Amino acid sequence: MKTQSILRAGFTLTILVVAIVLVRMLWLDYMYSPWTRDGRVRAQVVQVATDVSGLVSDVRVKDNQLVRKGDILFVLDPARFHYAVAQADADLARAQAQMAQAKARMAASESGFAMKRAQAARRANLAGDVISDESRLDSASLARQSASDHAADVAAYNAAEAAVKAAVVAQETAALNLTRSEVRAPSDGFITNLNLYPGDFATAGTARMALIDSHSFWVYGYFEETKLPHVQVGDRATIRLLSGGEDIQGHVDSLASGIADRDNPTSGDLLADVNPIFTWVRLAQRVPVRIHIDRVPEGMRLAMGMTCTVTLQPYGSGRG
Repeated sequence: MKTQSILRAGFTLTILVVAIVLVRMLWLDYMYSPWTRDGRVRAQVVQVATDVSGLVSDVRVKDNQLVRKGDILFVLDPARFHYAVAQADADLARAQAQMAQAKARMAASESGFAMKRAQAARRANLAGDVISDESRLDSASLARQSASDHAADVAAYNAAEAAVKAAVVAQETAALNLTRSEVRAPSDGFITNLNLYPGDFATAGTARMALIDSHSFWVYGYFEETKLPHVQVGDRATIRLLSGGEDIQGHVDSLASGIADRDNPTSGDLLADVNPIFTWVRLAQRVPVRIHIDRVPEGMRLAMGMTCTVTLQPYGSGRG
């Protein structure tokens, strides 16, 4: 009887020790193993804006549509831009005509200047009984005047040439604005929350459409600070969406270097505004860890903002 009591006590004690060990292992795994249920699917959101201002005449995409890089998203009324191109063409033609006239005047004045300079030089070498001093001085004065006129014609030609270059730039700018009146997708992606319609006015530099880059998805896992010592760049990551489906494989790309301290904002005089209240229960802060997605299972559709669980394995542990 006594032996049975000892056996029962030993068995109970063994069960208790095993339970304590298991509970401790589970607690340590929960507290320190690198995993989190607080994961979010993220992506690059391109805010599509126009490079020129104008009235929207045509929207060629639908909400949530997949587009390819270079596809036309919407078009601004092209009439004004065609008029600007025609005006720039006319300005260039006028500037070229003015440059041709200035070039002709410069050539004529150069010829006259050369002739008068040669005449003045010839008369300067003649004897006094052949030509009077007054005629010699007149020739020299005419040569100087011709030189001044030629210099003015050269300056006018240079100005006309600069005007042609400016007109060429204006023409190219007008042609570029006409091209930019068709707003194209900067990358492959999905149009989301479309709120643009024909008749709206688009202002240059103001975003009018959001495009989620379909090649830019990644995951932010918000890991508790107690788990960060076990997180290293390159660690394997298994991502499980809250919606279920096949696991997504990835790896740790980087760790955030800081988060905001809500208990220590900066006061108006730039001094630390320390919260005097201390709570006894202190929760571990969560630090973002960026997870690069290596492969998305066939047929799985990711959406920015999805919730997921992220579990990490040390680098080299089964990593191919």
